[in-house]
Amino acid sequence: MRYQHVCLEALSYTLPPHRVTSEELEQQLAPLYERLGLSVGRLELMTGIRERRFFAAGTRPGEVSARTARRALELSGLDRRYFGALIHGSVCRDQLEPATANSVHHALGLPERAFVVDVSNACLGLMNGMVMLANMIELGQVRAGVVVGTEDGRDLVEGTIDSLVNNPNVTRSDLKLAFASLTIGAGSAAVGLCDRKLSRTQNRLLGGVFRADTSSHRLCEGDVEAEKHGDDRPRMQTDSEALLHAGVDLAAATWQRLKRCLGWDNTDVDKAFTHQVGRAHRKLLYERLGLDPAIDFSTVEFLGNTGSVALPMSLAMGVERGHVQPDDRVALLGIGSGLNAIMLGLQWQQNCAAGGEG
Repeated sequence: MRYQHVCLEALSYTLPPHRVTSEELEQQLAPLYERLGLSVGRLELMTGIRERRFFAAGTRPGEVSARTARRALELSGLDRRYFGALIHGSVCRDQLEPATANSVHHALGLPERAFVVDVSNACLGLMNGMVMLANMIELGQVRAGVVVGTEDGRDLVEGTIDSLVNNPNVTRSDLKLAFASLTIGAGSAAVGLCDRKLSRTQNRLLGGVFRADTSSHRLCEGDVEAEKHGDDRPRMQTDSEALLHAGVDLAAATWQRLKRCLGWDNTDVDKAFTHQVGRAHRKLLYERLGLDPAIDFSTVEFLGNTGSVALPMSLAMGVERGHVQPDDRVALLGIGSGLNAIMLGLQWQQNCAAGGEG
């Protein structure tokens, strides 16, 4: 994919108010740790995650997404009549139907002629939404649009802890499969794209590539099993080690395709933003891609794994904090369970409006 007419015009994010440390989670797991002969501190030691954040219990993703998207619209400075698409890309949504994008669109007061849709693809949903929106802008179908999502891992984390503590038959192997669930956090992010003729920033989305390895679709699975667990909170099981290596293999192959697509080599890349998983993933990923970790902007230490909003939220925070500078070439390295990868390249011209709440 190559784009001539697409610019990234605004970024925004919302951080949840409630901080929960890895030590606090492990204190809740103390009975299990004692039975299995494990010590508190392994969660942060193995993942690098000190804390993550959660929204208040009962918070609807669409309500937060509306706030985050409204901020992106305001920061863009564009008249709302230009926004012809609203894509909601997170795993978390308000209900099975209608699409959460509808309530967000209504709250924002966007045009009735807009394309309004939910897109869900594990940790890659917002990146998928960016590609869809960029294609529509490039084809002249819309002049601007916003991709937004909100993830909240509270129910997953709390449900996982309850299941582990209350089952006397849990083994170390069971804990290992549930361990990735304890890394999940929460957050919200929005990305505003527009036609180059409308753009004040001229931060061009140059193009990108996608690639799949669906032979790995069973390595990370999440669902609601009310009969098994006694409640309607989701649970997830992950073969973390196998997923790590399969994901990095896919990323390495996708990276080679992106460089061919954009005519880049490794020395052309000034900054990079990745899906935020953990310390081991970051280290191995940059080693395999042959990139200097110093170009990365990491948020996993204080936000945990925030799913589909992890990469765009890190991008928004990185821009806000000056990690990206004019004339930088920026790589967005997205991956999600399934496995799927999307990588995009940006040519930065000037810092676009980026702002957050929380």
